Amino acid sequence: MANQTWIIAALVEHKPGVLYKVSNMFRRRSFNIESISVGPTEQGMARMTITVTGDESTVEQLVKQMAKLVDIIKVSTLESGNSVIRELALVKVHIPNTTARSDVIQYANIFRGRVVDVSPESLIIEVTGTSDKINAFIELMRSFGVMELARTGITALIRGPKMIKVK
Repeated sequence: MANQTWIIAALVEHKPGVLYKVSNMFRRRSFNIESISVGPTEQGMARMTITVTGDESTVEQLVKQMAKLVDIIKVSTLESGNSVIRELALVKVHIPNTTARSDVIQYANIFRGRVVDVSPESLIIEVTGTSDKINAFIELMRSFGVMELARTGITALIRGPKMIKVK
């Protein structure tokens, strides 16, 4: 089976050490986490969104192993076609002159980005969207000079009324 990208969503206890336990389980199985985002939910728990690359059987095994961890409340894989998937990036771009500044601001607008910081020699642009959109924006900015880059990793929810429910 071919490797593909998988999104694993988990509701977990919102307490210290849970992220360590989950990431350590991946480490023990020599599995790389492409991205991970964690934050509180409306229910007082935390939600982890983990992106991994692998074949279906390996990812199924990882999900089963995750479900066995004490602090995991619920875990499942998300289908990319049936989910809203977003990522955020902050991109600091070198601005040598006013022409470059104007061009970067126009490109940011095209990508529906926002300029969140301005200095005489740089701009920081906030861009949200799919990973492909963010990758395209970063590639475009490379010609100006990307000074720094920070990305959140993917976060995702199932479309429509379906949700990851606690039993």
